[in-house]
Amino acid sequence: MKTDEIVTGMADESMVLETAMEAGHILLENGAEIFRVEETMDRICRHFGVKSDNFFVLSNGIFATGGDGKERTFAKVQHIPVRAARLDRVVAVNQLSREVEEKNLTIGEVQARLRQIQDMPGKSELMQILASGVGSGCFCYLFGGSLMDSAAAFAAGLILYVYVLRVSSPHLSKIVGNIGGGALVTLICILCYRLGFGEHLNHMIIGSIIPLVPGVPFTNGIRDIADGDYISGAVRLLDAILVFLCIAIGVGVMFTLYRRLTGGAML
Repeated sequence: MKTDEIVTGMADESMVLETAMEAGHILLENGAEIFRVEETMDRICRHFGVKSDNFFVLSNGIFATGGDGKERTFAKVQHIPVRAARLDRVVAVNQLSREVEEKNLTIGEVQARLRQIQDMPGKSELMQILASGVGSGCFCYLFGGSLMDSAAAFAAGLILYVYVLRVSSPHLSKIVGNIGGGALVTLICILCYRLGFGEHLNHMIIGSIIPLVPGVPFTNGIRDIADGDYISGAVRLLDAILVFLCIAIGVGVMFTLYRRLTGGAML
C-alpha cells in the first residue's frame, strides 16, 4: 500500500475529512456555535494526521478542502438545513472529539459513533408538549404572575406545542407558523382572562410565548459575532429577530381584533 494513501495507521485522508465533515454537519445542524464546529473538525483531522485541512463554516453550510504536495486533493461543500437545536447531539459529538484523542479511536470507530449520534431519538411528542406547558407556567410565575396566571399559561403552553408539532412545523412556513403561534397563545390567554381563569393578562401571555422564543439561535448569534464570525452571527441574529417580530405580529393582531370586537380595554 502506498504511503501517500495512508494517514496515521489505516486512515485514508479523504475518509478522515469526510468523517470530520460529518461531525461538523451534526454539530451545525443541531445548534452548535461556528467556532465549536471548526475546532471539532480540525481536532479530528489533526489526530489522524491530516495537516492540510481547511474549513469554512457558515450558519447553514460547510466548505472543506485538503491536500498538498504529500496528501491527495479533497474538496467538498455541504448544505446544512436550519433545524431546531438538539443540544444532546452537540454534547455527544463534543465528547466524542475528546475521546478520539484520549482513547485513540480508529476512524471506523469514530464513524460508527457518529452514526449512533445521528440516530439518537428525540423527545416524544408528549414530553415536548408537557415541557412547553411547564416552561410557560414557570416563566409566567417568574415574570410576576400569580398561581392562577401560571395555571392558565400552563394550559396555553400545552395547546401551543400541539399546534407547533401538528400544524406549524409540518405544514406552515416559519413566518406564518410563528405569527399563528403568537395569535393562538394570545387568544387562549384572553379567553382564560375573560372567564376569570387568570388575573394578569400580560403575564399570562409573556409566559405562554416563551416556547416560541429562539433563545439558542439568538445566543449563538451573539457568540459568533464575538468570535469574529460576523456573517454567521448576523444571519443567526436576523433569523432570531424575524421570529421575535412574527410572534409580536401574532400577539398584536389578536389584541387588535379583540379590541375591535369588544371596544374595551384589554389589560
